[in-house]
Amino acid sequence: MSDSDDDSLQLSAHALAALQEFYQEQRVEEEKLSEALSGNVDSFHPQEDWQLSQFWYDEGTAERLAREALAVAGDNGRIACISSPTAYKKIRQLKGEGVRAYCLEYDQRFQVFGEDFVFYDYQEPLRLPEEFQNSFDLVLVDPPFLSEECLCKTAVTVRHLMKDKVLLCTGAVMTEVAERVLGVKPTPFLPRHTKQLQNEFRCFTNYNTVLLHTGQ
Repeated sequence: MSDSDDDSLQLSAHALAALQEFYQEQRVEEEKLSEALSGNVDSFHPQEDWQLSQFWYDEGTAERLAREALAVAGDNGRIACISSPTAYKKIRQLKGEGVRAYCLEYDQRFQVFGEDFVFYDYQEPLRLPEEFQNSFDLVLVDPPFLSEECLCKTAVTVRHLMKDKVLLCTGAVMTEVAERVLGVKPTPFLPRHTKQLQNEFRCFTNYNTVLLHTGQ
């Protein structure tokens, strides 16, 4: 057997292992979705889809953002979570009966959240239920892509939805654009993700924050 034959066998074994890993991940995803559809929605936590630029918050960040949102919205408030399903999920777990929260998301796996799910594509920023206009006490948003085009189009949605308050999480590189299109300022709080990101992330608000006064 030649060296080239050895290389082919090694590559084939590597490809087979990668394929098996992929199928295993698919089975896990299907099990999670099945469990969620059976009623245990709070357990639904799908794998990130990097093609959709998905990076989930870690537990501490999700809870901090959720508690901030709930404090700002009040006991009978309305919260819109745009492209931030992990924050929405934590809000769903912590909120009282009087609070209404929605998950505006492109990834249709999150339809498991039922009536709280609203399909959202930032490329069509005003394709939204008519009754949503200026009806939210807080809009919590994390645009999927670190680009001026994405943030500007998402800002159209934010302004359409909010009464007056927005909480934005995005890369520090977007600070100037964020201040210009949404009138927000950076807070000391630094969002963290379950996977390490090279880009520094920041949290911005256009109001006096309640719980985001510190970095941790």
